[in-house]
Amino acid sequence: MAKSAKFLVQVIIENKPYINDPEGETIHRDLVVKGGYAEVKSVRAAKMLKMTVSADSEKEAEKTVQKLCEELRIFNPVVSNCTITAQKAG
Repeated sequence: MAKSAKFLVQVIIENKPYINDPEGETIHRDLVVKGGYAEVKSVRAAKMLKMTVSADSEKEAEKTVQKLCEELRIFNPVVSNCTITAQKAG
């Protein structure tokens, strides 16, 4: 069995595409467009969590965090998408 290593796991939680995103819309309208970047057509906001996890592999670290997010209701799967990626911590 491989020795446990530390992995940095990123969790990105964002509204599903068909769900309104008032924060993103406000950033787009009041900052981006008014700031002179009319070529930017939309902004979507998201939350990112970073966790350091001890595991034997990236896949195991991702599975641990996926289970944690589902069991502890870190996100609402009805309205949000959750993307989880792990990489070996430096």
